[in-house]
Amino acid sequence: MQLDKRAQTLLKALVERYIADGQPVGSRALSKISGLDLSPATIRNIMSDLEDMGFVASPHTSAGRVPTPRGYRVFVDTLLTVQTLDASLLETRLQTRLQTSSPNKIIANAAQVLSSLSQFAGVVLAPRHESVFQHIEFLRLGEKRILLVIVSPGGDVQNRLLLTEADYTPSQLVQAANYINQHYGGLSFDDVRRRLSGELRELRDSMTNLMQAAVEAGSDAMNDNGDGVVISGERNLLSVTDLSSNMTSLRKMFDMFEQKTSLMQLLDLSSKATGVQIFIGGESQLLPMDDMSVVSAPYEVNGKIVGTLGVIGPTRMAYERVIPIVDITAKLLSSALSHG
Repeated sequence: MQLDKRAQTLLKALVERYIADGQPVGSRALSKISGLDLSPATIRNIMSDLEDMGFVASPHTSAGRVPTPRGYRVFVDTLLTVQTLDASLLETRLQTRLQTSSPNKIIANAAQVLSSLSQFAGVVLAPRHESVFQHIEFLRLGEKRILLVIVSPGGDVQNRLLLTEADYTPSQLVQAANYINQHYGGLSFDDVRRRLSGELRELRDSMTNLMQAAVEAGSDAMNDNGDGVVISGERNLLSVTDLSSNMTSLRKMFDMFEQKTSLMQLLDLSSKATGVQIFIGGESQLLPMDDMSVVSAPYEVNGKIVGTLGVIGPTRMAYERVIPIVDITAKLLSSALSHG
């Protein structure tokens, strides 16, 4: 539905004022801030039309109006003026945080940077990859307690505690690790699992059990590391009144962070698009609350999109500031991972 220039100007002024102070905006305030030379009666008529079209709503307790999800959508798609941040200052700050040899650390730092710059929650959907390992080690911690050490081809190290039914001597553990490294090093744990049953018949059953336990734990460790959502700054959202005003809202919000399923679907959706995407609660079924939005962008490794990052915050966020933060972080994360 096409809005004329006056309606667009009033809607933009209303959304910006509401984002700034969170209070319903009345016609008198709009006549002052919009810069339009219109009578209060004309402004009221235009606002009434905007309400009929579903772009604004009137809370029962106030004569003013607030934007609806549909109003926010028009605002971010057509009316928003994105801030020009000091890109060089932002890039310097980001680059110092993204200079590390470990891809996993780079991704965790990117989530923290998004959170600290936006003051909301930062989120990164980590690249999906097969759980390939370079080599493993077993360290005996005590009776029936073994530490599994997994080293990836990129040098990342994962540890998992194994509680075994049998007790293994250090020499048995060395023998088992040598066998796995010699026969399976450089494969994914999924490949090892498929080949394990037939090829380990020559070893004693107890050793087979150890190796099977190692493969299961190793697969879990690598998937935890590379196939999930990294979130930083969830607690920032506790201070956002729109999101934490009642227990139902809080429960929905933290259910989303805990389960991560809808968040992964949303970020996965974003990775299929180019540039910054904005998901607004109330129009996206993947967001549990009307008052929540996600600003996201895909990132690349060597020219190929491998994941998505973004900021989760209230619908009433300063989009003009958050959009360039997300955009620049995605570009710098792409660069850091491609040259890492």
